[in-house]
Amino acid sequence: MPIFLSILAIVAWIWILVVLRRAKLKFWHYLLGSVGLFTILMLAVRPFMTMPLARLVAAVAGLFGKITGFYQAYFRYGVIFIESGKEALTVNIDLECSGIIEISAFIALISFFEVYSIPERIYVGIAGSLYTLVTNAIRIAVICTFIHFAGTDYYYMAHTFIGRIVFYVLQVLLYFFVFTKFQVKRTKTGGFDYSKEEHLQ
Repeated sequence: MPIFLSILAIVAWIWILVVLRRAKLKFWHYLLGSVGLFTILMLAVRPFMTMPLARLVAAVAGLFGKITGFYQAYFRYGVIFIESGKEALTVNIDLECSGIIEISAFIALISFFEVYSIPERIYVGIAGSLYTLVTNAIRIAVICTFIHFAGTDYYYMAHTFIGRIVFYVLQVLLYFFVFTKFQVKRTKTGGFDYSKEEHLQ
């Protein structure tokens, strides 16, 4: 997309958000704000951050491999080398494995989640992004460890099922504590305040 059209689209997006805020249409403001920011991050940030994140994930996941000797990570290239018996497999940390999509989605959602104050959103956004990076590295470590013991023939199972289950369970915990639990704590029903109730226990 030409730069002029991109700028025009961003200006239109901001204008729509202002209109929605003034109209007090909070749901649509949150929905269009999150989707719009995610799209901007995917188009503008993804091309520059995918490879650095892939290298970082490989480096973090490689710590476990270095300690156990199950696999070797070459973080400069975003590559992990796994030995399993007499066989070996090279895994490339690409767009999907870099975590850029999940981090961008989290940042987009938290940026417009007005249950938090702006400073809180900045703090939670940074902490949640780091958490996502670490959980993604854990996913890679689990995949590599499973392949090391089960064999290279089980790469598809390890990557498609086992690794994703581990990653998504950890991500569900993040979303529960950041969005669901925190919103419930700050919800007030009449004179009842959930946050005060917690202190009484």
